[in-house]
Amino acid sequence: MSKSKDLKADVLIVGGGLVGLTLAHALAGAGLSCLVVDREDPATAQDAAFDGRASAIAAGTKQMLEALGLWAAMSPGAAPILDIRVSDARIGEPASPLFLHYDHRDLGDDPLGYIVENRVLRRALFGALPVEGLTLLAPHSLTGEVERGPYGVSARLDDGRRLEAALVVGADGRGSRIRESAGIKTTRWDYPQAGIVATVEHSLDHEGVAHENFLPAGPFAMLPLTDDEAGHHRSSIVWTEKRELVDSLMVLEAEAFSAEIERRFGDSLGEVKAVGPRWAYPLSLLLAERYTEHRLALVGDAAHGIHPIAGQGLNLGLRDVAALAEILVDGARLGLDPGDANVLSRYPQWRRFDALAMVAVTDALNRLFSNDVPPVRLARDLGLAAVDKLPPLKRLFMQHAMGLTGDLPRLIRGEAL
Repeated sequence: MSKSKDLKADVLIVGGGLVGLTLAHALAGAGLSCLVVDREDPATAQDAAFDGRASAIAAGTKQMLEALGLWAAMSPGAAPILDIRVSDARIGEPASPLFLHYDHRDLGDDPLGYIVENRVLRRALFGALPVEGLTLLAPHSLTGEVERGPYGVSARLDDGRRLEAALVVGADGRGSRIRESAGIKTTRWDYPQAGIVATVEHSLDHEGVAHENFLPAGPFAMLPLTDDEAGHHRSSIVWTEKRELVDSLMVLEAEAFSAEIERRFGDSLGEVKAVGPRWAYPLSLLLAERYTEHRLALVGDAAHGIHPIAGQGLNLGLRDVAALAEILVDGARLGLDPGDANVLSRYPQWRRFDALAMVAVTDALNRLFSNDVPPVRLARDLGLAAVDKLPPLKRLFMQHAMGLTGDLPRLIRGEAL
């Protein structure tokens, strides 16, 4: 093969999803060249039928996307979260009168965050291409393992081209081949739950309120979306259900499926009607033993996978991106090798605690609320009501959810790299 067909860059990113492609934009925008390999065709990945999920974008994450010049393309499809209402409930019964209510006005004028459909995020990321220094290789995959030598990494693309870089980043999800080939072990367990995702229309305006009802099988979230082109009010549901019931729910006719949604959520948004396709995803927890190895780093779900109960999965992954990008760019400005162990050592030091805390919190919340034991139910209802009556504590929780606490990378603070 002619060497002219070989591709070289500072960083090889395996996985061109929301996390991997955002990392590539951040690095390329700051002068580090990137090769991004992803097996999905970009046209397919942007299609509405590819992924029905919507993601919560915390205030800090929005600042990061603004700093990268990506937010303007996303904002028309971003529904602001003005309030969050958390309550305990049983199917077919009114929610408990003891609840927790977060109001954005307690912290100022800005929304607590936004709900954005994943396809809107993908279209913004692909729409920002081409970018100097960023080469997207899709749909493509690697053949064999990435070789990590003393001075760099190399891999072979499925069309025969050789890829070379100083560092490989695994952004290839929970089943990461990059992580597995490096021998990085994980702590993992599967929840006896699956998440059902769908879009619903409702006759009343959601007014920017995100609802999370805790039911015995797991949380049921109704997340505000922007109105469609016809002016229909829409929300995205994230419905946690026992795995053994999911198949039967997924094949219900639209009217019966909509009725099951109303049984769990009630009629506060008027008539609710499921529209479009439905998706179901098994739920699990995953935490990588290490985030770095020789000339290797993990980001996003390749490093940690959490329960969707708090809607923080993407935010956690993009905080990885912000931290790793800052570390690599700062190192490059000092003339350091992006794959140098001393450069990479800052990354797990910075990110490990945040991920551990989020894994622990989401797992504990799911276990606490996904049951119907009367004493436990009473205790958690009283706990929600107590937090609701303690403004300083409630504001602290809101700031955490907005991603505005702790040792924040420059991008999360809205600053350029």
